[in-house]
Amino acid sequence: MAADKAKKPKKADKADKPQEPQVVPMPRLQEKYAKEILPGLAGKLGRKNPMSLPRLEKIVVNMGVGKAIGEKKYMEEAVEALKQITGQMPVITHSRKSIANFKLREGMAIGCKVTLRKKRMYEFLDRLISLTLPRVRDFRGLSPKAFDGRGNYNLGLNELLVFPEINPDKFSFAQGMNVTLVTSAENDDEARTLLKEFGMPLRAT
Repeated sequence: MAADKAKKPKKADKADKPQEPQVVPMPRLQEKYAKEILPGLAGKLGRKNPMSLPRLEKIVVNMGVGKAIGEKKYMEEAVEALKQITGQMPVITHSRKSIANFKLREGMAIGCKVTLRKKRMYEFLDRLISLTLPRVRDFRGLSPKAFDGRGNYNLGLNELLVFPEINPDKFSFAQGMNVTLVTSAENDDEARTLLKEFGMPLRAT
């Protein structure tokens, strides 16, 4: 009888089962860099050591929101827009000094930025090249002279609505941004070669 009264072991609840980690596929451009671009750069630059070849290190997307000085809602909209565009929560930037003519005080929120690395960096670059830049009005290619002399490239976008992720009905003002592609290239020529391999539509010099 004692054995009959013994409690039966409970069935394992589905929630108790260990969940298998989700495998996130490698972004298309990241895979292309490893399989196609890297071997191509080795031949073009005459280097056998893959660690010496230029690579994309990070992408910084920055918005200066001057209107936020008079109205905080513009900063909230800019942060939300940048979050939708990059898939990452932006960091709010603050003024370093006071400027009386612009009614700017030290420490005021004047912009926001996101620094993208690894998979999110490649995903953003892929969307920028494939979807966003073709939506820019009268687009005829990017300037080949927007390098900073150290292998980094800067481009400006006047309107955030060129990003297909943005719903124009939810944002009340026009907002531009600056995108900086930071590479490990030793000079601008190497960086130019790298970005062209990724598919950046640089105009002919």
